[in-house]
Amino acid sequence: MKPSAAWKRLKKYAAGKPGAWEDHPWGETVYKVAKKVFVFLGHPDSGYGLSCKLPQSGEAAITMFSWAEPTGYGLGKAGWVTARFESGDDVPVDLLEQWIDESFAAVAPKGASRGATAGKKRPISHRRPPREAK
Repeated sequence: MKPSAAWKRLKKYAAGKPGAWEDHPWGETVYKVAKKVFVFLGHPDSGYGLSCKLPQSGEAAITMFSWAEPTGYGLGKAGWVTARFESGDDVPVDLLEQWIDESFAAVAPKGASRGATAGKKRPISHRRPPREAK
């Protein structure tokens, strides 16, 4: 898939994550969950780039793919990986969707993947009763 089409598809994919919202710090498109960025999508006009936090697969990605590198500004030391593609390149969208999944799981608060119930407290009736003092 060409970069411009990939950018649109991955943008939609990231937006579909539970609690995700779009922001534009520094003029680029990012998606956040609970005020934390889980994917940088950059600018669709200048080729294509994406950065994700990949605590499990980051080292392998950097080793296996010539288009992957540690993210700049010191983020690479924290497990962030950047993929860069030129306008004529074929972007591996399915793989990058997996990267977004991994990054979201690494950044999102526990329970965010439960969707609409994420962040909500359980009803009191579902809580364990307090232990009786002996």
